[in-house]
Amino acid sequence: MRPQWIKGNKFTLLENGEQFFPRVFDVIKHAEREVLLETFIWFDDKVGRDLHAALLSAARRGAQIDVTVDGFGSPDLSAEFVSRLTEAGARIHIFNPVLKLFRHLSYFRRMHRKLVVVDGVRAFVGGINYSVDHLTAYGPQAKQDYAVEMEGPIVAEIHRFMHTALLNGKAPHHWFRRHRSAPILPSGVAAEDADAMFIWRDNASHRHDIEHHYRLAVRLARYRVIIANAYFFPGYSFLRELRKAARRGVQVSLILQGRPDMPIVQTAAAMLYDHLLSGGVRIFEYIEHPLHAKVAVVDDEWSTVGSSNLDPLSLSLNLEANVMIRDQGFNQMLSANLQRLMAAHCRKVVANELHESSLWRKIRSFVLFHVLRRYPSWAGRLPAHAPRLEALRPVAGGENSGGLDKTAWPRA
Repeated sequence: MRPQWIKGNKFTLLENGEQFFPRVFDVIKHAEREVLLETFIWFDDKVGRDLHAALLSAARRGAQIDVTVDGFGSPDLSAEFVSRLTEAGARIHIFNPVLKLFRHLSYFRRMHRKLVVVDGVRAFVGGINYSVDHLTAYGPQAKQDYAVEMEGPIVAEIHRFMHTALLNGKAPHHWFRRHRSAPILPSGVAAEDADAMFIWRDNASHRHDIEHHYRLAVRLARYRVIIANAYFFPGYSFLRELRKAARRGVQVSLILQGRPDMPIVQTAAAMLYDHLLSGGVRIFEYIEHPLHAKVAVVDDEWSTVGSSNLDPLSLSLNLEANVMIRDQGFNQMLSANLQRLMAAHCRKVVANELHESSLWRKIRSFVLFHVLRRYPSWAGRLPAHAPRLEALRPVAGGENSGGLDKTAWPRA
């Protein structure tokens, strides 16, 4: 599969869990034939139980359910939680299951995508996980994030990709041959007139696709670039494209974390501030909540929403997925949302307010950029693995055993 622009799609922006969860759960609950879902995090909390109920409802009505969760991101779902779904006919897959004792040693090369396709005709792509910290009622640590609902021929591309991902998992091949039903064939009927391209990052032939399309969009920008990204520490080439765009008169704005969920994230991004500001890039720190967004707009037509951060993990290690959109209406909607964040909920970073000496910043930047220039090749030398899925089934007495820990579940 090679990414390509596809015409005739409709997109709806969904901000935070308040908009995303009711919509995706309702679509899943009313599925007639099939639900495909991938997520990094699925917790057994209020949101996770609402997803569980929607999937259970669809399974009991005869829809085929395939859910893939990451073994690192979703380690604590109980056997009872999973058993209720598998007993209703749902198929639950875990990406690289690990022993809980060694969980933090398996941080690299995770399945970080957040995708849903229902009945082959409606899809969701974004950065929102299934946990209560994506609801504003969670409090000061609630995350700011986005997803997009889509209809049209692009759904067929995502549907095909997700089926391919399931079949490419090494462990369950025999299981799929015995149990897998024929895939749904999406209608491909045009919904509206937006162009779209589904882009993913893997550890095989699509290692740099997301970064490539980001950089291409910035390179072609004529007057505006707005990037809102939670974990911002891109490579040297990406930083150079941002500075070059600003110097040719493009207004380049970055929305980064001001109240990070992990302090090291803000520290790392701040190391880039002097270099970016001196190149004419504007920086805004979002201070209302922790920022979890992975979105951008360029000029008045190009936009992207997805799971990919702009840091070494997302750009060189994790499995990610974004959708690129060419549509003035969607661009205007997302742009207005980001402009509102900058105006009402951000602190603008000013060069003369940086606390370190100018000399130290220049020395540190020089060293840092030479490291950044080479980190993709270094990261590529870390131990790699092909996606490995295990299809889970409950063991006897499973309600008393662990969760998605490989010691608690045999391969099916």
